Amino acid sequence: MTSDTPMTSDAVAGGLEKLLRRVIREEAGLTPVVPADKWRGGHLVLRPGNTTLQEKSWPIETFFHKVVMVRNRLRTLEQQLNASALPDEEKVRLQSYITGCYGSLTSFNVLFADEDDHFRGAGGEK
Repeated sequence: MTSDTPMTSDAVAGGLEKLLRRVIREEAGLTPVVPADKWRGGHLVLRPGNTTLQEKSWPIETFFHKVVMVRNRLRTLEQQLNASALPDEEKVRLQSYITGCYGSLTSFNVLFADEDDHFRGAGGEK
């Protein structure tokens, strides 16, 4: 669909519904986010370079849940920052740290089933 093509009322309603669901989910801290199919039932294994030490293994779903919790807390922090009475220049400075955190976490995007759930750094939108 080009920008010259008028959207049908069903398309507008569908887009609005999707946006409202995402906003409600984010505001309520609800995250029905799931890992990509290829990771379900898998394990994350940390194997030390010293072979005399024991490796550590977790279900990927457990690790994925922790990553999603970090993302949710960053979003909450961002909302709190934006609603704060801080001067705008201070908000911008602090927001840059949050954006940097999102950027550092983009390595974990491979875990997410839905691209809309990905972390976005300074080069992305979100």
